This record gives sequence, structure tokens and C-alpha cells, in this order.
Amino acid sequence: MSGDESRRPLGGIRVIGLEQYVSAPYCTLALADAGAEVIKIERPGTGDPRRQIPPFAEAAARRMGVGFMSYNRNKKSVALDLKTETGRSIYRELVGNADIVVENLRPGSVDRLGLGYDALSELNPRLIYAVISGFGRLPDREGPFDERPSFDIVAEAMGGIMHVVGFEDKPPSPTVYGMPDIFSGLAAAYGVALALIARATTGRGQFVDSAMYDNMISLNEGMVALRSVTGRSPERGRPRALYPRGAFATRDGFIAFTIPDETMWRRACDVMGRPDLIDDERSRTGPARAANRAFLDPIVESFFAELTRDEAVERLVAAGVPAGPIQTADDLFACPQLAARGTLMSIEYPDLGEFQFARTPLQMSDAPDITGRPAPELGQHTHEVLSGLLGYESTRISELAAAGVIGTT
Repeated sequence: MSGDESRRPLGGIRVIGLEQYVSAPYCTLALADAGAEVIKIERPGTGDPRRQIPPFAEAAARRMGVGFMSYNRNKKSVALDLKTETGRSIYRELVGNADIVVENLRPGSVDRLGLGYDALSELNPRLIYAVISGFGRLPDREGPFDERPSFDIVAEAMGGIMHVVGFEDKPPSPTVYGMPDIFSGLAAAYGVALALIARATTGRGQFVDSAMYDNMISLNEGMVALRSVTGRSPERGRPRALYPRGAFATRDGFIAFTIPDETMWRRACDVMGRPDLIDDERSRTGPARAANRAFLDPIVESFFAELTRDEAVERLVAAGVPAGPIQTADDLFACPQLAARGTLMSIEYPDLGEFQFARTPLQMSDAPDITGRPAPELGQHTHEVLSGLLGYESTRISELAAAGVIGTT
């Protein structure tokens, strides 16, 4: 570990990632970006399924899934067959030398292998064991859905988010692909940080339970509060109590803004040169504006249609109305704010090229910037970890590889 990495918040912390797809890999990505040593456990021969999901970065004799590249930088890959007793024994040794396990396999699978939290915490009482699942796995909070598998769209649907996304005359819509996974990964990383703080006082690890369903409810807390307090449920489509809110066309693209109160409405009226609308009964309040869209839509839409996207944003922002352009991928790569913040980080992949990826979100004043090591090849670090961490001799490692217990590059 370099001097800079050791100065990051989780420098010196070792994480075992028994992980696949998105949620747990994003959790361990956040921990790795914070300075933790992350050892990713993968199946020999195949590895994390996201390695094989297109699109790919490809060269003559090499290819890697873009999603795998995005979620697995700054990690070490150990290819280990946990279906063998020898593989499970090696895994226990690794966990005995670790601070944290992050896992998102199908509910029950690790327990059947004798590698669940109860068994591993006896081996390592300081172990923090974080699980990301569809519906939760904390033993004293069982529910009828606990054993169900889940993907992002299931969590969005059951969490009520799809119910409020889209148009009122169309079916419910999902949001950004993988959003529940990313959010659940960040929630798990937050839980791990809390457990590390608690361990510093108690000396004990604990079970951290991040359920995608729960996490979507916390993200959609407004639906719960509205239903509890008013008896109403939000519906998808145009808001009933706010206007304007949403996307508005300009000469060369779209902008987005919202008018949440009458102070903002006065400012928007000044921008449009329509002070008469401030006290008009049809537009004086949010509910009135929402009820009189047929009157207001032509006024608002025709005003912005005459401006460029940049002109519209600049006028609204200058008047104190938060607004922004609806940006494309090309816009993101050209954005001076993102460049100044270092939000897009460059990573060089031997034989494949240099690519840019989004960094994990937090920035801290007293920590070095994130290191940009590429996502590993399958089994790239098996020899290094077994020899350096567990003290295995090269002959022993060769025997394990020949028996198919481990995989190396």
C-alpha cells in the first residue's frame, strides 16, 4: 500500500467481497475508493457474471464487460471454488485475516456452505459481515419474502417508485438501470462505516443488513408520509399541487426546473416578462397553476422555445430559480463543473486503452484523491494473496491450481 493510500479513511482495513453483479460490488468499490484493501472472490473459469455481460471493451485477445470495469476498480481478484472443502477452508483463512465481508449471494447459499455470519463470526469475532439482499436477512427481522431473489426492477416496483414514474396514461416506468443496486451498495457501505465505529468501542463486529426493498422505501419516504398524514397516495404524471415542474423544450434541447412556492413563481414571472401572472387567480398558487395548465402551458412553453438551452438556464439562475440543462453523455464529458471536481476519473487498461469512469460520490478535505487501478483479470491476484497473506508456498499454490480449487492468470 502506498503512503497516499494508507492516509485514506479506510487505509489498513481488509475487505472480502463474496459478490456479483452490482450491489455488493458497488459497496466494496466505495470501500476500495476509501482506501480499503478489497479481495474479490470469484468462481474459477467464469468469475463475476458481469464480466460476460455486454457491452465490452475489446482488443485482439482480451475483452472485459464495461459494467464489470465500472464497479470493480481498485480490487484484487482471487479465483476460488467454494464448492470444494479445500476452497471453503481457504476462504475461512482469508476471512480470519479480514475486517469485513460484503456478500450478496442468493439467500441461504452461504449458510448451506457453512460460510454464513454465525460460523464466520465464531472464527473472527471482530468480523463485520454486510449482506445486500432483496428483502433482508437479519435473523430477528424475518419476513415472508426473505428467501426471494431480487433484481433492481423488482425493488423499484415493490418500493412504490415505479408507481410514480412515467405518464399517467402509460404503464409504470423504471428509473435508471441499477439504481436500487447502487443505492443499496452505498447504504451497506454506510452501515459498514457505522459498524467500524462501533467496533472501535466494543471490540466486536456485527451483522449489517441492507435490503433493497427497505432501501427503496427510504428513498420513497415521501409516499409513506403523504399516505400516513393525508390519506392520499402520489400518482405518476403531472403534479397536482405544483406548476411549472419538469422538462421544457428550448431551441436546442431541454431544461428542467421546478417552482415549489410563490416566491419562485414571482421570479419566474419576472424572467418571462409576465408580472400579470403573479396575482392572477388562475396562477397565483401552485394548485391553481396545476389546475389551469391549459391556460399556462402555451405561455411558459412558447417563452422557453425561443431561447437556447444555455440562455434559458442562465436567465432562470440569474433570477434565483434553480435550473439545469437535461444533459446527454456528450454533455457530461464536456462539463467544466465535472472536470473541476474530478468526478470522471481516467483509468488505463493495458491493451484496451484509457477510459473514464464516475468516481464514488464523496470528497474529503484530508484524504488523497482516489487511486485509479483497473478492474482485475479473473484470478489476477490469487497467487499474491495466498502467498503474501496466507503464507502458502508456490508448490502448494500450483497443486491447488492443478486441482481446480483456485484459478490464476
